[in-house]
Amino acid sequence: MDRRTFLKILPTITMLVGTVFDSPQQASGSVNLQPIKLPKPEKDDGKSLMTVLQERRTTRSISPKELPLQVLSNLLWAAFGINRERAAFDKPGRTAPSASNSQEIDLYIAMSEGVYLYEAVPHRLTPIVVGDFRERAGRRGAAIAPVNIFYVVDLTRYDLGPGQPDRSIGDPEIQKSYYYTDTGFIAQNVYLFAASQGLAAWFHNCDKENTVKEFKLHPRQRALFAQSIGYPAES
Repeated sequence: MDRRTFLKILPTITMLVGTVFDSPQQASGSVNLQPIKLPKPEKDDGKSLMTVLQERRTTRSISPKELPLQVLSNLLWAAFGINRERAAFDKPGRTAPSASNSQEIDLYIAMSEGVYLYEAVPHRLTPIVVGDFRERAGRRGAAIAPVNIFYVVDLTRYDLGPGQPDRSIGDPEIQKSYYYTDTGFIAQNVYLFAASQGLAAWFHNCDKENTVKEFKLHPRQRALFAQSIGYPAES
C-alpha cells in the first residue's frame, strides 16, 4: 500500500478502532468502572422493628427500576455495615454477627453496569468486573432486579492462630456451619430493611461455577447464595 492510499483510508481505520475500544462490554477488568463512594447511611428512617417483622416476606416479582444511591447506601449498611468502631478481636463491629468476628462473608453487588465489592470501611463499592452479570443470580426474574447481592465466603478470614479460643474453627465442617449461618444473618437484615422501605427482596441460590470465574474469586473463596432487591413490580 502506498502512502497516498493509506492516508485516504486512515479516517476509517481510526473510526473502527475507536468503536472497538469504546465499548464497556469489551473492556477488560474494571477499567471502565469507577469506585462508588456511598453517601452516609440514614439511620433514622423506616418502620418500627415489630412492623417490619410483621411485613417481612419474599417477593419474587421485582421491577427493573434502579434504586437511588442513598437507598443503596442504606441497604448495604443495614446488611453488613459498620455500627461500632471496636468489637471482639479488636475489629470493628458490624450489623450482623459472625463466628469469632471473622467477618468472612463478602458482598458482591451485581448491577446493570458491572459487579462491585462492598467495602464496609470506608463504605464504598469497589469495581470488580464490567458487564451485566445479574443473570448469575440463577433465577428467572432476578436478572432484571436492579441489585443482586452475591454472598461469598473467604475462608482465609478464619483466624487459626494461638490466640483463637475456638479450637474447632479450623474444621471445614464447622466452618461450613458458621458461614451458612452468618450469611443467613446478613440476608435477614436485608429482608428487614426491605420491609422497612417497601422494597422487594428474594433470597435464592446462584450460579456458583460461573460466578467464581467471572467475579475473579481466589481459590479460598466460595459463592454461596444471592439475594435480589428492588422495587416491587406493579401487578
